[in-house]
Amino acid sequence: MKELKLNQNTGINLPIGNLISIIGACLVAAWFGFSIIERVNLLEVDTKLIKKDLEGAVEFSIKWPRGELGSLPADSEQFLLIEDALKDIEDIQEELKESRHNATNISRLQKDVDRLLNEIEKLKDKVRANGNSH
Repeated sequence: MKELKLNQNTGINLPIGNLISIIGACLVAAWFGFSIIERVNLLEVDTKLIKKDLEGAVEFSIKWPRGELGSLPADSEQFLLIEDALKDIEDIQEELKESRHNATNISRLQKDVDRLLNEIEKLKDKVRANGNSH
């Protein structure tokens, strides 16, 4: 085998078309490599931004239902209205409990009044009978 000796004065016999093709291929390869690197960097940035947004969305979806992030003004107003309605309902229930026995009491009083009216009629009859016998 022939020994290859290279130095700065070594000449290369190459057609100019081949040289231009080699240089062009090197430029295309460099451009392709830089394009891929740029695309990878862009995807990494997008991934980081999406990850940050996703973490925020997950935190929101966990904390919002628990009320740890506050509430909307409309929610606060609804809570006040519900609270007021509950107080009204409690008052109505208390009145119902008190009036539940009223029907029984009214029935009893009606019977007592009927009995008293009968007794008054009997007394009137006795008074009339006593008045007629003199």
